[in-house]
Amino acid sequence: MRRAPAWSVALWGGVAVIAGLVLTPFWFVVTGSIKAPQEIIARVPTVIPESFTLQHYDKLLAASDYAGYLVNSLIVATASTALTLALAIPAGYAFFRLQFRGRGALYRTILLAYAFPSIVVLVPLFAMFARVGLVDTRAALVLVNAAFALPFAIWMLRAFFAQIPPEIEEAARLDGGPPLTVLRRILLPLIAPGIGAVAIFAFVTAWTEYVFASVLILSDARRPLPVGFAGIIGQYQVDWGLLLAGASLAILPVVLLFAAIGRWFVAGLTEGAVK
Repeated sequence: MRRAPAWSVALWGGVAVIAGLVLTPFWFVVTGSIKAPQEIIARVPTVIPESFTLQHYDKLLAASDYAGYLVNSLIVATASTALTLALAIPAGYAFFRLQFRGRGALYRTILLAYAFPSIVVLVPLFAMFARVGLVDTRAALVLVNAAFALPFAIWMLRAFFAQIPPEIEEAARLDGGPPLTVLRRILLPLIAPGIGAVAIFAFVTAWTEYVFASVLILSDARRPLPVGFAGIIGQYQVDWGLLLAGASLAILPVVLLFAAIGRWFVAGLTEGAVK
């Protein structure tokens, strides 16, 4: 048997260490959610659960409005992702292809949005939303999440558009395709990985956002998961089983999104290559 080179062994060793550091916390969260309370607080932690119970999930769903918080987060995150993509795709194409005065300055100005902490605009945004009647609405969170995700989304999609050979677009236009048709049928399949990456970024950003949600949402019925779950933990003190069960359910939608987008990467690349 041929011996692996030292660099290959070191590479796989590094990958194993990083994977362990990333996956180990998730393992303890998920397995801890099905352990009995005595095993969770045991002095010596168990890697493999020695007990099995669903009482933490029953308590979470029966004694709190966790399901409502989860639905609110799904609505806000999905709408924020859709709005981000609807605005970032044409904006990225415009910065890539269209020639207009001040394009470079406007592009740099958009990226400057990340130079300031988001907390700086919290009070002005609250005052603005209060004036137009958007405080304590999901629409306010959707607008805020999309606004803060757009600069990165535009920057990434512009980079993907720039990698497409101009001959492809020119050939499509010579065949009589209008710009919107060329963008929808030719270019979008080619930048499918970029669209998927932006969708993941926008969804995770909206899913985990806490600061603006804790200020803009006043009623308990409209609270997203991070804010509502924080209230549950405070209400029940430090119930580790409840905490781990809630964290496990909160991870699930993001994992499912990654699984769906991963398959879409391959489909998008194949469709773009065929076209």
